[in-house]
Amino acid sequence: PAADPAAAEAEAALFFSGNRVPAGAEPAAHCYCGHQFGSFAGQLGDGAAMYLGEVLGPGGERWEIQLKGAGITPFSRQADGRKVLRSSIREFLCSEAMFHLGIPTTRAGTCVTSDSRVVRDIFYDGNPKNERCTVVLRIASTFIRFGSFEIFKPPDEYTGRKGPSVDRNDIRIQMLDYVISTFYPEIQEAYSDNTIQRNAAFFREITKRTARLVAEWQCVGFCHGVLNTDNMSIVGLTIDYGPFGFMDRYDPEHICNGSDNAGRYAYNKQPEVCKWNLGKLAEALVPELPLEISQLILEEEYDAEFEKHYLQKMRKKLGLIQLELEEDSKLVSELLETMHVTAGDFTNIFYLLSSFSVDIDPSKFEDFLEELTSQCASVEELKVAFKPQMDPRQLSMMLMLAQSNPQLFALIGTKANINKELERVEQFSKLQQLTADDLLSRNKRHWKEWLEKYRIRLQKEIENVGNADAWNTDRVKVMNSNNPKYILRNYIAQNAIEAAENGDFSEVRNVLKLLEHPFQEAEGFQEVKEDAEEEEATATAAVCAQETRSRQSYCSKPPLWAAELCVT
Repeated sequence: PAADPAAAEAEAALFFSGNRVPAGAEPAAHCYCGHQFGSFAGQLGDGAAMYLGEVLGPGGERWEIQLKGAGITPFSRQADGRKVLRSSIREFLCSEAMFHLGIPTTRAGTCVTSDSRVVRDIFYDGNPKNERCTVVLRIASTFIRFGSFEIFKPPDEYTGRKGPSVDRNDIRIQMLDYVISTFYPEIQEAYSDNTIQRNAAFFREITKRTARLVAEWQCVGFCHGVLNTDNMSIVGLTIDYGPFGFMDRYDPEHICNGSDNAGRYAYNKQPEVCKWNLGKLAEALVPELPLEISQLILEEEYDAEFEKHYLQKMRKKLGLIQLELEEDSKLVSELLETMHVTAGDFTNIFYLLSSFSVDIDPSKFEDFLEELTSQCASVEELKVAFKPQMDPRQLSMMLMLAQSNPQLFALIGTKANINKELERVEQFSKLQQLTADDLLSRNKRHWKEWLEKYRIRLQKEIENVGNADAWNTDRVKVMNSNNPKYILRNYIAQNAIEAAENGDFSEVRNVLKLLEHPFQEAEGFQEVKEDAEEEEATATAAVCAQETRSRQSYCSKPPLWAAELCVT
């Protein structure tokens, strides 16, 4: 490797853009199938990712490395195998954010961009634009997915599509042997003489890991966006960052993917969708694991593991560190209901709760209430959120069609979508009469009610400890290490992307630094300033872009313009 840093970076860019292949690498692309939005899509495969090989870490751990966006692979179909700066920055920042939140994930090692450009129609609306090609180095113990085992699927009864390796049970056996012996060695060891028992133990373990993973997502308000079976990791990692989003205003039906019209992958659907995906994995393991065994495991383990892990995590987020009470589940759902009716910011409200105490004096309580309600949506923000999305004439036509010709209506719309639109219309008209003062007093009333329940629950903790001060210190510490201050909000990613598209990568580095310490106050945070010569030419353009959107602090609830951001 080159001694001079600039030469070393240039050399690294050659390797990490795919222009030079590292010694010993054998590039390959991975073949898999998948159920996409509930339908079997047949053969998919890595259309833009290229596997380079495995690196052995100092402790003997194996890391698979791959380049995403390095060009055409055998599975690119009609596409060009390229990724663009916008989506690459999102993947790079989010996989690192998830890692530092303590959530199992693939990692991003490098992000290399170039002057080559490709045309992308971001919103599929006939307005294509030229974007810079960018390559991300992705790292994980393995990128094998549920869909990797669907290559054996016979013709699907609904779509007629089939996997490329039907009747090749020999490959399925080889894959199971590889996955279990490499990534679940303790299971391989415990059941070396009984394959069915071994495969059942493996399925039980991936079921539990997946349930815990989704519970972690729900507890930080993370929405994946495309939970197809080909985006589910066989070792329980968060994989494939596309139209993901961290929820801002708490809405259980939040949809982060602009192209998920039916809301299949909405926030509150994630747990059941991942269970459905495990059911598809179970089907793909037959005959090596009979369905009656795997289905029983799925029913026995998944919901119980999800509920257990979710409640454990929520107790930590609420500082309930002493007792585990039956009523805690109700306290959590009442908190979320209060957050929903007051349109509270999911991350910031949890973060604030550590400054509430049982014996808070009345004047401080008023200040706390003020701070809490400042994290709820304003009348103006609610008007943006509930703005009707259909032309009133279109809506009345759809309603008439639903009555007169249900078959035709079923082809062009869904009852759920129409109901949602009617709800928006109703909410929007109520908002026209609502004053800021009315909203504030209503929100304060809701929060007072819930905080009283929370106070009573904290009181029960105190009755069970010897030293209330020591307990409170521990409680705050646990809460502050489970409630992040910084998450990758869409508007933060967007500001970083716009600066980078103008040649200034300092904002990407600033955001990365913050996301590496999501639970800490950023007192010692120094903004990264780019090397003057390196990026002087484009800095002015970037400054203009930044100034058009006034800078928020990195933990603010989103500015109004962020409501227009759409990720597909």
